[in-house]
Amino acid sequence: MATADRAAGPARFAPFHRGRGLQEQLREKLLNAMFDGSLPAHEPMPSSRRLSEELGLSRNTVVLVYEKLAQEGYLVASSRRGFYINPHVLGERQQASLKTDPQQLFARPDDAPDWDARLAQHPSRLRAIVKPRNWRDYRYPFIYGQVEYDEATAAHWRECARLAASGAHARTWLDDQVAQDDALLVEQITQRILPRRGIHVGPEQLLITIGTQNSLFMLTQLLARPGMPVGLEEPGYVDARNIFALAGCAPRPLAVDGQGLVVDERMAGCAMVFCTPSHQSPTGVTMPLYRRIELLEQARRHDFLVIEDDYESEQNILGRNHPALKSMDESGRVIYLGSLTKSLMPGVRLGFVVADAELIRELRALRRYLYRHPPSNNQRILALFLGMGYFDAHARRLRSALARKWRTISQAVADALPAVTPSGTSGGSALWLRGPAGFDAWELQRAAARRGALIEPGQIHFLAEPAPTGYFRLGYGAIAHDDIVPGVQLLAEAWKDMERA
Repeated sequence: MATADRAAGPARFAPFHRGRGLQEQLREKLLNAMFDGSLPAHEPMPSSRRLSEELGLSRNTVVLVYEKLAQEGYLVASSRRGFYINPHVLGERQQASLKTDPQQLFARPDDAPDWDARLAQHPSRLRAIVKPRNWRDYRYPFIYGQVEYDEATAAHWRECARLAASGAHARTWLDDQVAQDDALLVEQITQRILPRRGIHVGPEQLLITIGTQNSLFMLTQLLARPGMPVGLEEPGYVDARNIFALAGCAPRPLAVDGQGLVVDERMAGCAMVFCTPSHQSPTGVTMPLYRRIELLEQARRHDFLVIEDDYESEQNILGRNHPALKSMDESGRVIYLGSLTKSLMPGVRLGFVVADAELIRELRALRRYLYRHPPSNNQRILALFLGMGYFDAHARRLRSALARKWRTISQAVADALPAVTPSGTSGGSALWLRGPAGFDAWELQRAAARRGALIEPGQIHFLAEPAPTGYFRLGYGAIAHDDIVPGVQLLAEAWKDMERA
């Protein structure tokens, strides 16, 4: 297995990954290569001996996959010449490649649509955070938004998935629920999750979504209008900025200091204000109680809506947690966005919106035309995960692990990188750091990557042009605790290399 993990294999194949069966991955790679033309249909497949040597796999693994593909009709055996791709399973374009010049096959037709002119919007042109897909290949991944693998959590999730697929549980999600959410999940959220944030609502005030970005996108579909002024934290959450931009809103940058969003008269005239009070994104600082009260007073005074993104519910290591803004909202102006899986398993993609029943009713109707409802089986798995206490157990382990990592990385940065200034966060899963005058975080990023460490420059988080280049973020959620100190020391070495260059 270790050999296979290290093997890059032929150029046409991406590396194999830990955690997935080798036969499964080889089958997937072979099929992809067949259909994208990387394996010519008129030539025999690589011999099992050759392919096993190139990929670092056992020959038996290759033989078994070949035989299975032949049984399913993808390959055809030829005596003394091995296996060939069955041309009947290929599409017209792949079959045409047997007798057509590849350059002609993939050339753009003269009558192809002019997509640039036809598109009403160009989301690909927005500045967005891009994270390397191979971040796990770095020895020191100081990357935000990913988690360290937790076998206990994975085992409990598998148990809940098994339960959800059997008996009465399965009957709750096999049918199309149209616009409804899993009743058990709604119950768990309203009775166990939200009360911890001081929020008490009924099921008519909650909607399950497939994550915060989805929640925000639906809200802008209902509430935003071209030219509408929307207050955004500066620096702030990039995806929120882009979602409001796609809706045609006019962004209004609002200052952030050591206590989060600054509440002042600059909010006057805003129709909505988006904020992250629990742990400001990206600085990680927590908004104190007095400022939360001031924000609610400003919302009433100037009649704007507040979208509270509680993406990382407070896990403050120093001091007590504060109630959510929504828990203090008496006017109904606060729309609360929650995520159930960001710190659990980011790939599960489940979140929720809490708001007045009238708004939830319209969101539910809109969601019906987008995707009807999030996959009901995943909703039931998560409901069981919550109900059986596994979520609470995971949260306790996570809080303990992050607290230990926070202490370690804070001290390591103070010791090895004395020239940087941290934001002053006392929790969360990342440090926001500012370098000295003239410092360019992109230079450090490149120097660190060459040594096997991954950091995230902070320039993308600013609306201002030109955006400052002296900030960067060190996420510590995905990196192992024992790798933090040597990883920060490596950053210090990269810094020295950068200064000498």
